[in-house]
Amino acid sequence: MSTLLVSLSGLTDGDDADRARAAAFAAELDRRGVPLTHLVQPRGPEGPLRRGDDLVRWIAGRIRAGDDLLLHGYDHTADPVGSWQNGAVPRFGRRTEFGALPRHEAVLRLTAARRVLAATGLSTDGFAPPRWTASDGTLDALHDHGFALCADETALRSPGPDGRALKARVLSFRSVEVRLRPAERPAGERWRARALLQAAGRTAERGGTVRIALRAKDLRKSHRVDAALVAIDAARGAGAVPAVHRGLVAADVPAA
Repeated sequence: MSTLLVSLSGLTDGDDADRARAAAFAAELDRRGVPLTHLVQPRGPEGPLRRGDDLVRWIAGRIRAGDDLLLHGYDHTADPVGSWQNGAVPRFGRRTEFGALPRHEAVLRLTAARRVLAATGLSTDGFAPPRWTASDGTLDALHDHGFALCADETALRSPGPDGRALKARVLSFRSVEVRLRPAERPAGERWRARALLQAAGRTAERGGTVRIALRAKDLRKSHRVDAALVAIDAARGAGAVPAVHRGLVAADVPAA
């Protein structure tokens, strides 16, 4: 049986208009009976999220209605809390925050992130690294912190030495983005929409896990919202059952 997962990230860095678009998109999913997984970055340009913030209250309400939450890094900077100890650790660039961290640095960032999230009244034992990339040290740190799930680019994983994994590749507009000249962009957007639709349909027909991941910036483009909803409808039409990320990594799923 195929499963459909839909996630949204980037609202911590967004504004009121982004939150309004997110609410409209969530309402479209509600009409389809599809829950939304919120990837929450607890610290943004204006500082940490706080209990009572409009965004926090909206996400809390959505979770009470059936949505879910994954911790989405800390503040999406390339450098961890403190400073790098040497130049041997590669840097993946800004927003790939956990892509190259050794275990002890990942522990520092996870500790800070969980502290901020807990102060908002939100909590989760699921993690989605920025840009879907988690180093081995990050997986070890997640296990140390008691996380039950790490959703990376290719799988949903249970962290730890004996962790299980469910293979499921992220489908997003970022994954099919290419550099285009202005005159080529309309055709490029149509190509991205077709690619998303085809990948979602094929995955559902094969009985796989369809993971459609949107960013707040995607919701600023109405044609991307329309394309995502068409892909969601296609996956549902092919038999995919809507779900949220946590709880899908069962004990009997073989390691990837």
